[in-house]
Amino acid sequence: MPGHLIIDAIDFARNAGVHHGKISISELGRLQDYLVGNCGELKYTVAGTLSKGEPVLQITVQGSINLQCQRCLGELKHVLDVRTDLLLASNESELSRIDEDESIDVILARSDMDVLALIEDEIILSLPISPRHRESECAIITVGSGDTAGKKTPFSALAHLKKLH
Repeated sequence: MPGHLIIDAIDFARNAGVHHGKISISELGRLQDYLVGNCGELKYTVAGTLSKGEPVLQITVQGSINLQCQRCLGELKHVLDVRTDLLLASNESELSRIDEDESIDVILARSDMDVLALIEDEIILSLPISPRHRESECAIITVGSGDTAGKKTPFSALAHLKKLH
């Protein structure tokens, strides 16, 4: 990833650090497997804070990406509005203890944390498992719909046979 942003996560949170900017979708290498096309950019904000005395990173990502519809395999515009609070654990034992509570998102704090990789992780985790257009918008559904008067369908031959008997 070209533009690395490295922070000391706990220090960043304790000092209420804030970093925001834009990132090109083409720079997010791992995300490419989920996309149709890679043009455009996403806005992000990473803010450090203390919540009940514990260091937290607040991540916000906004923008839109193009996924592949699993029904028609066409392009599907997906709007991202990711908002995540990540509690920072200072060591492995604290991580294990806090991670038992599934309602809390916790990561191991490092002194060389790559913020853009963390943002990419959060985007990937927010993606739908099986992205699909709404039924009325899906190309595979709309191809067969519409006025069929005067058109020969696969079932018209069956209807003709039914009339003979």
